[in-house]
Amino acid sequence: MTVTVVGIGGSIRSDSQSERALRVALEGARELGAETIQYSGPDLVLPFYDPSVPERTDIALRMVEDLRRCDGVIVVSPGYHGTVSGLVKNALDYIEDLRDDERPYLDGRAVGTITAAYGWQAAVNTLSAVRSIVHALRGWPTPLGAAINSAQVKFDGDGACSDADVDRNLRVIGRQVAEFALRRPLSDVN
Repeated sequence: MTVTVVGIGGSIRSDSQSERALRVALEGARELGAETIQYSGPDLVLPFYDPSVPERTDIALRMVEDLRRCDGVIVVSPGYHGTVSGLVKNALDYIEDLRDDERPYLDGRAVGTITAAYGWQAAVNTLSAVRSIVHALRGWPTPLGAAINSAQVKFDGDGACSDADVDRNLRVIGRQVAEFALRRPLSDVN
């Protein structure tokens, strides 16, 4: 059985540190055979979500459809002023389009949560905010989440992490999302 994991995260700057962290986590999911889809950087430059406006951009339609059919999700947000970036929050707001689905929002799906900020306070506060959002969307946050202090941890141009423990934790998060999906197929949810 193949499962699909959608990764959402990063900043408006393509190839940001948070986007690189997302890639490592998605690699962890692929290690267990998951198909992965990534939305980051320019993909996240979406119109402000407005539920009263039914028109969606092509990228928003594709992202919502991928979220509708996925088995798990990984969310990575940079910490801006101690909370989720507006870019990532707006992308997550589009999940509202799944409200009337048989499986609304992120119901029945594991969601890996990762944050990156220049300092521990912002990274940890942002992780708490992302986990709260996942709960509100009926997702199941993975047991392990990661708060990355980008003042101490760096990802090089090839995506290699300067801290082996952080690299391992990101991969574990990706594997936890895939493991949950493999153990709880969608057919069991409906």
